[in-house]
Amino acid sequence: MQNDPELNGKYLGTITTDFVQVSDTLKEASYQIRKREISQYPIFVFSREVTKIGGLLIEAAELNLKWNVNASFLEEFVNRQLVAADKTDEFIQAYRDADEYCCLFVVDRDFMNFVFIPYPED
Repeated sequence: MQNDPELNGKYLGTITTDFVQVSDTLKEASYQIRKREISQYPIFVFSREVTKIGGLLIEAAELNLKWNVNASFLEEFVNRQLVAADKTDEFIQAYRDADEYCCLFVVDRDFMNFVFIPYPED
């Protein structure tokens, strides 16, 4: 699992623009997911259309964004077979420090991929 060059070229500009606007909310949500022991591996789903992965955290139209943001976590991804159960250890090894990086799952029609984006420094 790594940052995909296709993602960088095609999506990273619009994702980064939206991410900057919502990064504080995502960082707090990540902290709460871990603090409440829901999961140690929060994942935020960025999708242009409504998706059933996770729960809606930020609706694009509310903040004039291009991407909707849902909050989820590794265990839901395993349950939905988006991460194969036998690949969980690999995912955990690739997962970056959740205090410094946000794990995004980008969904756009026929494209789905993970990307880690560092939170802006305070």
